[in-house]
Amino acid sequence: MIRPETRYAKSGDVHIAYQIVGEGPLDLVFVNGFISNLEQQWDDPGFAHLLSRLAAFSRLIIFDKRGTGLSDRVPLDALPTLEQRMDDVRAVMDAAHSRRAALLGSSEGGPMAMLFAATYPQRTRALILYGAYANFYRWVSSPEKLEAFVRNAEQTWGTGEMLRAFAPGMFGNQRFRDWWARWERLGASPSAAIALARMNAQIDVRHIPPAVRVPTLVLHRKDDVRINVEGGRFLARHIPGAKYVELQGSDHLMWVGDIDRLVDEIEEFLTGAHLAPPPVDRSLATVLLIEVAEADRLAIRHGDAEWREMLQRLRGLIERALEQHRGNRLGGVRPDGAVLASFDGPARAVRCATAIRDSVARVMGLAVRCGLHTGEVTLGSDSEPAGVAIHLAFRVAAAGRPGDVVVSRTVSDLVAGSGLRFHRLPTSLRVGEPGEDELGLYVADNEALHRPAPLPAGASDTALEALSPRERQVLRLIAAGRTNQAIAAELTLSEHTVKRHVANVLTKLDLPTRAAAAAMAARVGLS
Repeated sequence: MIRPETRYAKSGDVHIAYQIVGEGPLDLVFVNGFISNLEQQWDDPGFAHLLSRLAAFSRLIIFDKRGTGLSDRVPLDALPTLEQRMDDVRAVMDAAHSRRAALLGSSEGGPMAMLFAATYPQRTRALILYGAYANFYRWVSSPEKLEAFVRNAEQTWGTGEMLRAFAPGMFGNQRFRDWWARWERLGASPSAAIALARMNAQIDVRHIPPAVRVPTLVLHRKDDVRINVEGGRFLARHIPGAKYVELQGSDHLMWVGDIDRLVDEIEEFLTGAHLAPPPVDRSLATVLLIEVAEADRLAIRHGDAEWREMLQRLRGLIERALEQHRGNRLGGVRPDGAVLASFDGPARAVRCATAIRDSVARVMGLAVRCGLHTGEVTLGSDSEPAGVAIHLAFRVAAAGRPGDVVVSRTVSDLVAGSGLRFHRLPTSLRVGEPGEDELGLYVADNEALHRPAPLPAGASDTALEALSPRERQVLRLIAAGRTNQAIAAELTLSEHTVKRHVANVLTKLDLPTRAAAAAMAARVGLS
């Protein structure tokens, strides 16, 4: 067949290469595994046969993930997270004018395809998973085997030797081995391949399958050399209503072995079954709860009118941050200042929470506590949000101190590779019956976001006794959001003197930033 034209979609600042094949009645997006190269894949007869068969009953949309193949290369420390890969799929679908498509996730493309289907059910017609998994170390490779894979890649990448790890049945085929060697070289550099392998090892989406509410087909080869068949069986058991088909064979690659049997199953599933639209009121989301620390005491101290004005300012700061990070407010600002929001990406949610915490401390001198959890959210007929994810967001936030951004393990697992770092809290949440697994809790700690230190747990007026009267005045004005220039004008001091007082305040209180000083002042009631 005539090779399709390669086009580019823009996802943020990155160009994603994609092709469209066929003119079938339904759109099918193929999310490939480890590496790919859109143009070189047509050089292998098996791969060309696979794509041609899929395109015979669909409008097939194929793409290279960022950092691989014909898509933009990215720095090795900025390889795509699952969240960014979802953004890339949406960008490709938009560029291809695809409003709703079935997703075919192969190998490492499976976790992202699952996450996309659960997060955007309105854009997902159906989900097909081939040779996929939910947790790398459990069903793909142990840490020791991963390191052996990395050492082998360091020495032999681009020679065809790595084929043993993916399709040992084809290793004796010299033509295929030569093609595979070129596939490696054109798919990713050795360093990028190693970085991708290490990043994929962080994938753990075991909590996502129950949230997939679209028709799903799970395909797995019984003796798959790369992904243990139990990984496919796990997905089939935990995705509601999933159909499971176990195929014969040991080679992991879709385009070797009995290709026609595999595609027959996909074609029958997509064209021979009634694929009802998923419920549009339920989807996977990351829920963020923002709470004002000691809101009751602050409301009483300031009085109704001033407290209402403070809540208006708080709402303005939160809404600006939500707009910047693609968040959606759920309901209004509660009387105690608490706000709920949802996000289609967990990393965006964590960064938004940090931005809100820092801006509220800097501008208003208030300390807020944030809790985040990823789970299903339902919008009922009255548009009031509901779901266990919302309930858990409240419980997660309650485990933190003022100034903390606390996330559940569900969130920390999904942001692997994002650069965000977390510290495990000693407490955890029980989310089921006694004896069931508990939900671990973590505090976000990312230096790139300039996180101020949390307030001391026992802060009180005695913490300010080391300050001189003038330094207490300066701290009061810091808490009011005044700049050094404004403080100098109000106290009739030079700006240099004010800087010296601010430095003394931070040193005596052992605080890293003005924002932390403002938050402490608010907590101890300095006004």
